[in-house]
Amino acid sequence: MNTPENREDQDEQNDEVIASALKNSVTVLVAVAILVGTGFLVRSFYVAEEIVEQETEITLPEEREVVQEIPSMPFVDITKECGVDWVHISGMEGEKLLPETMGGGIAILDYDQDGDEDLLFVGGTTWEWSEAPNPTPRSLCLFANDGTGKFTDVTEPAGLTANFYGMAPAIGDIDNDGWPDLFVTAVGENRLYRNEKGKFTRVKGTGGLAGSKDAWSSGAVWFDYDKDGLLDLFVCDYVIWNRDLDLSLAFSLTGSGRAYGQPTAFSGTNSHLFHNEGNGVFREVTDEMGIKVENPNTQVPMGKGLGVAAIDIDGDGWQEILVANDTVQNFLFMNMQGKEFVEAGVLQGVAFDRDSIATGAMGVDCSYFRNNETLAIAIGNFANEQSSMYMSRGDGAPFNDQSLVTGLGPLSRLNLTFGICFADLDLDSRQDMVAANGHLEEEISKIQSTQQYEQPPQFLWNAGLSGSSELVAWKSEQLGMDAFALMVGRGLAYGDLDGDGDLDLVFVGNSSAPRILRNDQDLKNNWLRLSIQGTKSNRDAIGAVVEVTTGKTTQRRIVASTRSYISQCEATLTFGLGAVTEVDSIQVTWPSGLRETFSAEVNQLTELVEGKGRQSN
Repeated sequence: MNTPENREDQDEQNDEVIASALKNSVTVLVAVAILVGTGFLVRSFYVAEEIVEQETEITLPEEREVVQEIPSMPFVDITKECGVDWVHISGMEGEKLLPETMGGGIAILDYDQDGDEDLLFVGGTTWEWSEAPNPTPRSLCLFANDGTGKFTDVTEPAGLTANFYGMAPAIGDIDNDGWPDLFVTAVGENRLYRNEKGKFTRVKGTGGLAGSKDAWSSGAVWFDYDKDGLLDLFVCDYVIWNRDLDLSLAFSLTGSGRAYGQPTAFSGTNSHLFHNEGNGVFREVTDEMGIKVENPNTQVPMGKGLGVAAIDIDGDGWQEILVANDTVQNFLFMNMQGKEFVEAGVLQGVAFDRDSIATGAMGVDCSYFRNNETLAIAIGNFANEQSSMYMSRGDGAPFNDQSLVTGLGPLSRLNLTFGICFADLDLDSRQDMVAANGHLEEEISKIQSTQQYEQPPQFLWNAGLSGSSELVAWKSEQLGMDAFALMVGRGLAYGDLDGDGDLDLVFVGNSSAPRILRNDQDLKNNWLRLSIQGTKSNRDAIGAVVEVTTGKTTQRRIVASTRSYISQCEATLTFGLGAVTEVDSIQVTWPSGLRETFSAEVNQLTELVEGKGRQSN
């Protein structure tokens, strides 16, 4: 019988065979990667006279019969009552320019260090050539939390009143002073803000970190690639874009006039890596560190990066960089002990889907999803492409796409997924999944009956390997109608906004108001929240691995800055414990290499500081 367990065993055996075959030198592996990858490249240049999207026949996926008892736990929309009145502005006025479809972002952070989670929204603005009245600039909008989930707009006193076409926030303490700093990507110049005790000041002249005025940057992530204790910055650029080029490409929908452009019609770009030199100074090291990926035949950049994640793939203590590329192969930059990066997405099994096809990849998140050594990478993809779930068993073993095995594939096939996160919503010790969905075209339902512009978010319960399906769709009878209200979803982040121990959710809608869903679960499950602080390592402890053991179960979390799509979740780690009332041990492997054991009481927030626990051998 082809059960999920048997399929997992088969995949594990396949992984072992592949891993055995890959014990050659890095140089040989890279050469093979280039040869294999070349066959799958999308054309670097595209001339469009007229592109018409035709109605296509879609075979609907079959949903598995589910026999598990799914927990009921309401989510309540508190957006209006909590004081958040921001609305995303895309600049849409009928020209249908590609950036108008891609925002906005959200960061959950404690900007004023008062112990609760604040909200920073990132949006666009009206175009500089627009003749429409310009609304009050709210490209950045910061809301301070009073500790109970009530928010006050503090954008102006915090110094974030700039008007620009923003995309993604990336939060990181660049100077280790205990105050989270802010980097924002944009269509145009990016911006770096230093947090001076709750007041943000723009930092200029930072070694090219602002990028070109003609560039379009998307996802960004802080991480310490050389383990010198200072956070470095990786910035994705999306495509080569400008207004005239976009208007010259005659995209259209059948019977509906001009349409938004396809990324295949725009040339790719290179991402950028910046080394933190200290004192607010950064140096671009893109070339010398091996970040550029070009078509070997044309020398044209291949990347069309949107989502990005920093994750130690091979367990050697050095963080790799995973880039989710839109319509071209995903990249995985392997960290060679801080000296260089080697792109190995094909060899590691994350470049394409299970059919060796590049997907329209958007957001990305990584997790030890099964509470074992299985590392999972989830990537949200375009409509009619199932979301990807790459899994690897054991450090350094190649990944394979197990979206069908886990049940994610059939459940996500029709959605156009941007934001995607792992999060233990019911605190049962297994991480669930959340997705923000929404199409690009308002008129899409006229040519594809299975598609709609506004789409409901998706909530997938982790039933474990013993069930008939590992991932099971939560429905409105379990979560309530507020959770599934239609929206044009983009950014997505989680955090405990009201201080009750469970995870609330923030969705960002394109050209609309965000949605804040308060988690009102009352399942009586216990929990543990950990705030992680580095000393020898970077102060945010980005890159640390935290393991919480209760009985025979060990949960593992990775301290990361960026998750989902152009968004950032809270830095505090939440571990659901179910009925367990005591924690046996907490082990932290710090970026510095130090491994320590801590203890903590359940149902409370505990701060773990590097060098303050019991060092393990």
